[in-house]
Amino acid sequence: MSVQEKKRLVSKLDFITAPGWLEGGRLTGAIGIATGHRTLWVITNMAVMDFEPESKWMRVISINPGYTFDDIQSNCEFELLKAPRIFTTKPPTAMELRILRDEIDPNRQIIGR
Repeated sequence: MSVQEKKRLVSKLDFITAPGWLEGGRLTGAIGIATGHRTLWVITNMAVMDFEPESKWMRVISINPGYTFDDIQSNCEFELLKAPRIFTTKPPTAMELRILRDEIDPNRQIIGR
């Protein structure tokens, strides 16, 4: 999960660490990145986003409690799509939190920063 802010979701990149769909998938295969079936999600403190199947444009599929679509859009430099049905993200259960904190990230490198 990343904190969502304009400096992280920019319209033009200086450096790419995770290439995603590159120009809607047109460039991805041309430079040798596998283009097989895959699901990519972007998870921030505000929302969960995926990529619309045809255009590969990022879209909001779930909004975290306490935020609105306008909050999410105003913290992004490019236009976001809205999924046909946008859900409210469910908070993690006590068991899920325990697993995340104790087993997946016990040193709090990601969670709790």
